[in-house]
Amino acid sequence: MGLDEDALEYHRIDPPGKIEISTTKPTNTQRDLSLAYSPGVATPCMEIHEDETEAFTYTAKGNLVGVVSNGSAVLGLGDIGAQASKPVMEGKGVLFKRFADIDVFDVELDEADPNKIVEAVKMMEPTFGGINLEDIKAPECFTVEERLREEMDIPVFHDDQHGTAIISGAALLNAADVAGKDLEDLEIVFSGAGASALATARFYVSLGARKENITMCDSSGIITRERARAGDVNEYKREFARDVPEGDLGDAMEGADVFVGLSVGGIVSQEMVASMGENPIIFAMANPDPEIGYHEAKEARDDDVIMATGRSDYPNQVNNVLGFPFIFRGALDVRATEINEEMKVAAARALADLAREDVPDAVVKAYGDEPLQFGPDYIIPKPVDPRVLFRVAPAVAQAAIDSGAARVDLEVDEYEEQLEARLGKSREMMRVVLNKAKSEPKRIALAEGDDEKMIRAAYQLQEQGIAHPVLIGDEDEIKRAAANLGLDFTPSVADPAAGDYEEYADRLYELRQRKGITRSEAEELVRRDTNYFGSVMVEQGDADALLTGLTHHYPSALRPPLQVIGTEPDANYAAGVYLLTFKNRVIFVADATVNQSPDEDVLAEVTKQTAKLARRFNVEPRAALLSYSNFGSVDNEGTRKPRRAASMLQDDPEVDFPVDGEMQADTAVVEDILTGTYEFSELEEPANVLVFPNLEAGNIGYKLLQRLGGAEAIGPMLVGMDKPVHVLQRGDEVKDIVNLAGVAVVDAQKE
Repeated sequence: MGLDEDALEYHRIDPPGKIEISTTKPTNTQRDLSLAYSPGVATPCMEIHEDETEAFTYTAKGNLVGVVSNGSAVLGLGDIGAQASKPVMEGKGVLFKRFADIDVFDVELDEADPNKIVEAVKMMEPTFGGINLEDIKAPECFTVEERLREEMDIPVFHDDQHGTAIISGAALLNAADVAGKDLEDLEIVFSGAGASALATARFYVSLGARKENITMCDSSGIITRERARAGDVNEYKREFARDVPEGDLGDAMEGADVFVGLSVGGIVSQEMVASMGENPIIFAMANPDPEIGYHEAKEARDDDVIMATGRSDYPNQVNNVLGFPFIFRGALDVRATEINEEMKVAAARALADLAREDVPDAVVKAYGDEPLQFGPDYIIPKPVDPRVLFRVAPAVAQAAIDSGAARVDLEVDEYEEQLEARLGKSREMMRVVLNKAKSEPKRIALAEGDDEKMIRAAYQLQEQGIAHPVLIGDEDEIKRAAANLGLDFTPSVADPAAGDYEEYADRLYELRQRKGITRSEAEELVRRDTNYFGSVMVEQGDADALLTGLTHHYPSALRPPLQVIGTEPDANYAAGVYLLTFKNRVIFVADATVNQSPDEDVLAEVTKQTAKLARRFNVEPRAALLSYSNFGSVDNEGTRKPRRAASMLQDDPEVDFPVDGEMQADTAVVEDILTGTYEFSELEEPANVLVFPNLEAGNIGYKLLQRLGGAEAIGPMLVGMDKPVHVLQRGDEVKDIVNLAGVAVVDAQKE
């Protein structure tokens, strides 16, 4: 099937459309329903009756946006009417929810009169926390937005005008920098003089461009003072009329620094591009076909052409989804009365700044593994970059506070943590650990220090103040790679081949001389194997923790630290633990990586070590020893091991957390089974530490939970070691390295 058929099938599959309403509170019992509706609902009603601002406390208003359209100017489709525009408005709701966790009601109004649209939207003010106007044709859209902003006390934002302005404004800030030009000196030409073009031109002035340097062209040519005096342009276009000779788009582009296309495809030739000034900036944003093709624009010049389009298949996509979800998120969370110019500028500058940062692996993968690095082909972030939420929403919220548009204040660091929690429990959990790490950063040895991911992770660890990373490897190669990656930092490097590390060889020989290692072999291992080097480095106290495994099989990466560092004095075994996060719960799974066939002693020790780890994440442990039977229902050697381990733990005076077993997995995690059928259990609530009977079960279990249960996994985290060591999975992303480094720092703080 082609795209059209796929799109129809996508929308047609039951249930039709793309959105649904779901409940956020329990509705399972009679009491639940009494609280949700009658009679319980009367109490919050009266609270709101006494103070209307309490609607933000007791209803979903503060997270609800109305997407309002009459379908008179749907992108690429024109005036198709209110009913036909509904798939677009539902799609807008999908983007609000996906990128910023904002709920949406789409409202399609079968009305052309702007005054009637204004009255209809005003009547809905009690319902919504904000209004996103969409696909209303010019000039009516100006009237609708202006009046609603004046007459309503909630944010009103016409995305067709301001969305493109903000995103392309961010691109302009960076493009000017890459081109070595000052914003105030740029000669800017616009093709198109509709709502989006006018709003974009005004916004560029807010960013620092000069109005007298902006030339705007419509279908009749350059908008001049002469045309304005002759009544040839409307009141909105008149704002950008210039006192210049009349001419066409080609005349306007000659010598210009910037071309901004918000018109129709194919109207710019290579000759026009060639006539522009040095290192021109071209934003050809007509959709689906830009004013000039990407490759045609690039080929028209010998120097750098900095090119952006509205398409996802070329670099620098100007996509409104980079703006509206996050702008509304920030505005809603401070209960802003409007979205003002200061908030829009803050959004653009936050986006521009983000484009200068190292790009997450997940974003790179989403775009075909092509390198993404600040420069002519990367001047704005990609829409799927999850960091946009954490940069733009706080910037908008702060600007609302500073400009007096906010009704509530907030603390930005705490707010960023709240935003992270919206994107998943794993981010919330890791924020706890990373904040602890930042309070007292430690030296982390990164064994595969010449790997690009390790270098990027070291940059982030240093930049964010999480740790003091030490990259182990060839110093010249590491520094050269950091420079090629565009990372502005001086890495700390330990080069085994260049430094004087005789004492490391001596120490390794001392530890392993009765395990078949000669002195010369010890020196060779220290010089050639960064895992042994890093292990001795940590054992000697020259680093506080070790990360390895990114390019090695797990057993070969684990062997050196086990041989050199070993387990804690009161521990005989190490174990691998995964933290699995679901929407409303977290579970620690052990052992998934180390002990193949543990006996009861190993199971008991793994349980204690995993409980300790849970507390580092501020989770109070409740442990279950898992099996395929419940509390003696099957009696054989396999079921006796977890049963005996549970008994040992219950008899241990040092164990200060509830633990029970053996039990089946659903008994451990389903409250009705646990407290109903097995009310005698030591666990009064579902378990959050699951100890599997063997490595095979643990590894299979965590992977099924991750892949089919929708869990996000953090780990594996190695517990039971004498000093903090974590073995990464081959192919882990930079964020995984940073996360495990944060865990290692917290481990080291405990030391």
